[in-house]
Amino acid sequence: MIYGIGSDIVAMHRIEALLERWGDKFARRVLGPDELQEFLRRRSRGAHGAGYAARYLAKRFAAKEAFSKALGLGLRGPMTLLSLEVLNDRRGKPFARARKELAPYLEARRLIAHVSLSDESDHVMAFVVLEQQPEGLPQQPKEAQ
Repeated sequence: MIYGIGSDIVAMHRIEALLERWGDKFARRVLGPDELQEFLRRRSRGAHGAGYAARYLAKRFAAKEAFSKALGLGLRGPMTLLSLEVLNDRRGKPFARARKELAPYLEARRLIAHVSLSDESDHVMAFVVLEQQPEGLPQQPKEAQ
């Protein structure tokens, strides 16, 4: 059953300005440990690395906003920017991984997330569907949520 749907769009110039002003400090306020590692890896990719990293960060920010809307809580406990990581599986498909106090909150409600990310030159967008599993069905493995 669909529990909630959320979407968000982010203008790239806003993220680029925040990164220029605050640098890694901004990234550390938005990204979890595994996301931050990927952000730093992308940033180190030569002349275009900063652009790749900014786009990666913008997509994660949009996904977390969309997730918070689907959950119906906004960005407040247990849903915070650092309580959710949006990663990619081996094929590149994005998935959400709950951390901290968000993980037991989602498990108690039997919620799994479906995440879609997209971008164009000036904007990135995220779409999240939260699905509530019927009682008695096993939850998806954490790396696939």
